[in-house]
Amino acid sequence: MLSSLFCINITYTHLRLDGDKMNDNLLAKRLRELRKCHNYTQEYIASYLNIIRQTYSHYETGRNTPSTEVLYKLATLYSIPVNDLMQLTIELTPNIYYEPPATPNSVNELSNYLSYTNDPENEKKLKHLNRREKELLYYFEKLNLRDQEDILDFIRIKAKKTQFYSSND
Repeated sequence: MLSSLFCINITYTHLRLDGDKMNDNLLAKRLRELRKCHNYTQEYIASYLNIIRQTYSHYETGRNTPSTEVLYKLATLYSIPVNDLMQLTIELTPNIYYEPPATPNSVNELSNYLSYTNDPENEKKLKHLNRREKELLYYFEKLNLRDQEDILDFIRIKAKKTQFYSSND
């Protein structure tokens, strides 16, 4: 019953994890089948893993092998133990269908943020900022003038408060 819930039929096999190309291809095939079984796109999974789509695509083709951290995140996404991800043969259950997930707002937001930071017009003002400062400026510029003033007032109050507590220590 549990295996049908996740659209997989589990058969245990023993795999050697010594970098053998066959193991990479089996893992690549498993990753592709799991993704398709759940109707996830490569972009969705890449976003979930916080990597670019091409990197995830290389995992599915066997060109690159995912790190332990990535394997853990994938196992979490598919609600299976990491050991099972590495030591199972996965067969699709063809009669089970899932609705493809909606593109999360975070993917669209990330795309907009990357467009903003890579825009040549913004290059000069973002050149010397760190990631956090760029993100702050990105969201700040999305606000209307009144909200920008409110944020500036809040920052001034917080800065004075911090300065007051640090001078009294």
